[in-house]
Amino acid sequence: MNKTELIDAIAAEAKISKKDATAALNAFTETVTKELKKKGKVQLVGFGTFETTKRAARTGKNPQTGAAIKIPASVAPKFKAGKALKDLVNKK
Repeated sequence: MNKTELIDAIAAEAKISKKDATAALNAFTETVTKELKKKGKVQLVGFGTFETTKRAARTGKNPQTGAAIKIPASVAPKFKAGKALKDLVNKK
């Protein structure tokens, strides 16, 4: 599902216009992004948690040449699914 399909699904499920669904989705993604930039987390009980994780600096390998390269430390976004979401996805 791409963003356009998601907007269509949100509009149909919530019985709102596509314009309102687009605004809501954009507001959600912007809000989550701002919170993650502040190293915070967004927790939606039953759905999951958006947070950041630190990745340490390490030495990698260039697959083409085999040469060692230094990979700098970084902060990466992470999503951890909640129990309710996991249970629904695994339900048979």
